Amino acid sequence: MTVEQKIRELHHFINGALVPGTSGRYSHVYNPCTGEVIARVPLATREEVRQAIESAKNAFPKWKSLSGGKRSEIVQRFRQLVKENQDELIEIICEESGKTRGDARGEIQRGLESVDLAINAPHMIKGEYSVNVGGEINMFSRKDPLGVVAAISPFNFPVMVPLAQTSMAVATGNAVILKPSEKVPISALYISKLWKEAGLPDGVWTVINGDKEAVDELLENEEVKAVHFVGSTRVAEYVYQTGTKFNKRVAALGGGKNFMIVMPDTDLDQAANAFIGAAYGAASQRCMALSGVIPVGKETGDKLVAILKDKIGKLKVGPYTDDETDFGPVISKESKEAILGYIERALDEGAKLVTDGRNPEIAKTSNGFYLGPTLLDEVKTDMEIFKEEVFGPVRIVVRADSLQEAIGIINSHELGNGVTIFTNNGAAARKFQDEIEVGMVGVNVPIPIPVGYHNFAGWKRSNFGTGVMFGPEQANFFTKRKTISEKWLAIGDETEAAFAFPSDGGSK
Repeated sequence: MTVEQKIRELHHFINGALVPGTSGRYSHVYNPCTGEVIARVPLATREEVRQAIESAKNAFPKWKSLSGGKRSEIVQRFRQLVKENQDELIEIICEESGKTRGDARGEIQRGLESVDLAINAPHMIKGEYSVNVGGEINMFSRKDPLGVVAAISPFNFPVMVPLAQTSMAVATGNAVILKPSEKVPISALYISKLWKEAGLPDGVWTVINGDKEAVDELLENEEVKAVHFVGSTRVAEYVYQTGTKFNKRVAALGGGKNFMIVMPDTDLDQAANAFIGAAYGAASQRCMALSGVIPVGKETGDKLVAILKDKIGKLKVGPYTDDETDFGPVISKESKEAILGYIERALDEGAKLVTDGRNPEIAKTSNGFYLGPTLLDEVKTDMEIFKEEVFGPVRIVVRADSLQEAIGIINSHELGNGVTIFTNNGAAARKFQDEIEVGMVGVNVPIPIPVGYHNFAGWKRSNFGTGVMFGPEQANFFTKRKTISEKWLAIGDETEAAFAFPSDGGSK
């Protein structure tokens, strides 16, 4: 069998079936652990996206009219199928993203939290009712689905983020189009198979593969009523500005530069363990990964850096097939080269190299996109490595003399996704919670990601608009409120024209 024959040909998923691409444009899907091409995915034209939108539009009325309970039954069946097929889904995630099996399993579990919440959609979209608000008029509200909605998902969570973006949209009666990252499309297509098996009507769930051309059609097409995006800050801003220009409801969640403050009173060994797991897990390719640590005080900083150096040196980088691997490769060769560039420029600007992960042992025998853990000390706020989100295992130490200075360092950054403090001092924790300008805050919790029934969203340039991921606010995002005033007239009642603005004067 030739190499070409081994490469899988992927498709779109439209109207309940796999549909080959017609554009003639393709993108390669790599196994980051080996550097090998494992599939090629078609990149849709605008016309292909329009056809997918039309299919979703046609499926919407029947799905909308189905009772909330019946929709929840299908969502619940989908959840069961994800659990039953979890092992196969884990292997798919690992192969196309390079994650360890433990990390992939955790991702699926967090994704299922969003499905669990969506099962309760009928409760979450209940309206309000008031009797006799005036003049024997009863008033009530209802929440209706928007219609065709789109989700654009990133490569770093092939399952969790799509489930978090789309489960509530499906459950509240919308027809959903998912545009996954072209780097990890296999997981999305597998999810499509499970939705169909769960009984979701054809056309309600669509996967369209593509690049900017497909994204632009989703953003500009008037039949798409809302767009939910997760990815880099630069693209999030583009999606938000373009989508709102075309009068869409847009949630655009961007990147993060997430810091951990370490106070002198904390257990430094515990703090170091927490930092390492939250900083380097998944090769640091998480928007909530800890980007850096801010020890307060010189003595704290010196001791913590020494502990970190020792512990980081023991981390093992390798493929997901090795159960002893702590984390795997980055997603692509281009990503690896960009990360190496950040390290070189940081050193040129005066950062101090504590641990050097540029040439891990496995890179000598593998073509995978491996980088070991790098830690840079004495980083200043005017350095590029401080300002930019680096999606790879390069973490920084920014020193501060006081808690107030540490808070100021964090608040000066344009991103505000996640942050945490490690301390045993309640007053310090309270001050931190009150003054920090970040959307998700942890106290002795290294990655303060909300559970599925709490809202996930950053501040500042980590989030454009008011949309969220996870949580009950998603039910509001994917529905529109209709308020109805209702009065029943008895036959023969005398009425006359009224010209004053209506008000409740206590009369009939």
